[in-house]
Amino acid sequence: MSEREEGAMKMYSQLEPDESRLFSTSNINHLAWCLVVALAAFALWLMVALINAENQRNALMTKQCQDRVFKEEVDRSCMLTVRSREHWWQHLSYALTNLSPQK
Repeated sequence: MSEREEGAMKMYSQLEPDESRLFSTSNINHLAWCLVVALAAFALWLMVALINAENQRNALMTKQCQDRVFKEEVDRSCMLTVRSREHWWQHLSYALTNLSPQK
């Protein structure tokens, strides 16, 4: 080969993909992404629990689940199905903005 052909071959050999690194490495840190997904699921679970607790607390405060026979008691089946506010985000916003009980 002449010098000119060798120069052209060197120039075009740089364009070939590096087959040793093509499939063997990963640029994604799987442990970090698993941790992000787990923390997001945990935050979602905590949010649902907070919404449920605030729903039941508001129902107790507004006396929506009084027992019909014994006025001082709470109807437990009502507590499982009560909707004390219109939307779930109202429970969440109230619970996040009022951290201490009202006096």
